[in-house]
Amino acid sequence: MDGIITGEGVLLDSRPTSAATRLLAALLDLLLLAVVGFALLVALGAVAGNVSEELGRIAGIVLVATITVVIPTTVDTLTRGRSLGKLAMGIRIVRDDGGPLVFRQALVRALVGIVELWATLGSVALVCSIVHPQGKRVGDILAGTYAVRVRGAAKVRVPVVMPPHLAGWAHAADLARLPDGLALSVRQFLGRTASLHPASRVQLGSQLTAEVQRYVNPLPPLGTHPEAFLAAVLAERRDRELTSRLRADQRDAVESSQLHRLPHGVPDPAQ
Repeated sequence: MDGIITGEGVLLDSRPTSAATRLLAALLDLLLLAVVGFALLVALGAVAGNVSEELGRIAGIVLVATITVVIPTTVDTLTRGRSLGKLAMGIRIVRDDGGPLVFRQALVRALVGIVELWATLGSVALVCSIVHPQGKRVGDILAGTYAVRVRGAAKVRVPVVMPPHLAGWAHAADLARLPDGLALSVRQFLGRTASLHPASRVQLGSQLTAEVQRYVNPLPPLGTHPEAFLAAVLAERRDRELTSRLRADQRDAVESSQLHRLPHGVPDPAQ
C-alpha cells in the first residue's frame, strides 16, 4: 500500500521512492561530497608539512568522519531530509509516521551508512532498497525513516458535503472546537475513503467517530453511518467558522468607518 500512515492512523498521499530514484539522488550527493572532500584534502595537504605525523593521522581521521558522518547528518537535519541530491530528484526522507526528520534519525542513518554505503560501495543499501516494500535501506530501518516522493501537481481537494438527512441535527447540535490534529485526520480520512481497504476503512471510521463524539452534543440519530457523521461535523464546523469570520469582517468594517469619521460636533463633508 503506497502512502504514509500518520500517528492518527490516516493514510497520507506521499508514496515511497523507487530504488532507482534513490540511487540517482545518492550519486548526486556523493558527487557533492567528493568536491567538498577534495577541497578539504587540499587544505589538509597544504598544512601537512608543518605538523607531526601523529597530528596528520588525527587530521585524516577527522576528515573521514566529517565526510561520512558530520556533513550528511548536518545536511539532513537542517534540510529536514532534503539534501541537494534528494531535492533534485524530488524526494524527501521522513519518519515512518510522516513527520520531519530529526537529528537522532539523521545521525543513525549516517553512522549505519559508514558500513552500508561507504564500506560496501552502496551495494548493501541498493539490495535492501530493492527488496524492501517501502524502498528502505538498512539505515532507514534502524532509524525509522524512508524516502517519499514530494514532487508532482497538487491534487484538487473536494469540499466535504453536508449529508442532507443530518443537516437539521448538525445546525442545532452543540459542536465544540475540534483539535487541529483530529480535524485534519478526519479531513484526510474522508478524502481517502475510496482507496482504503474495506476493513481499514471501517476501523478508522469507527475510531475517528468515537473521538469526534466527545466534542458533539447531542449525538446524531441512532444508526447514523460514521462517515456521514464525520462529514456532517466537518461541514457544519466549516460553515460556522465561515459565518463567524464574515461577521467579524463586517464588525471590523463598521469600526473602521467610525474611526475615520470627524470628531463629535464637526459635520461630515457628506452632510
